[in-house]
Amino acid sequence: MFCPNCKRLMRPDRARGVWHCPACGTEVPLGRGVEVGTSTPHARGGVAVVESRVATLPKTAEVCPKCGNGEAYWVLRQTRGSDEPETRIFECTKCGHKWREYQ
Repeated sequence: MFCPNCKRLMRPDRARGVWHCPACGTEVPLGRGVEVGTSTPHARGGVAVVESRVATLPKTAEVCPKCGNGEAYWVLRQTRGSDEPETRIFECTKCGHKWREYQ
């Protein structure tokens, strides 16, 4: 959680049940803050709610081998040695099937 006053990262103090900002000393009860994993992607009572499955990955025209959909999210990962090329990992935008493409 970020401090509402100085916008720095707050740390949980579970013994006292508060979020504590080490920079300015602001304290907020642990029950408040950003909720993760809810199904409503809008503000609720002044608290930002973040959906657990928010896709911010780039999309490409790639055919899904499972359902035939023509669009997929993609990401590059270094899955082998550093002297080897990256692996492209795709996820279908329709069925969520994941597959890899080695280069």
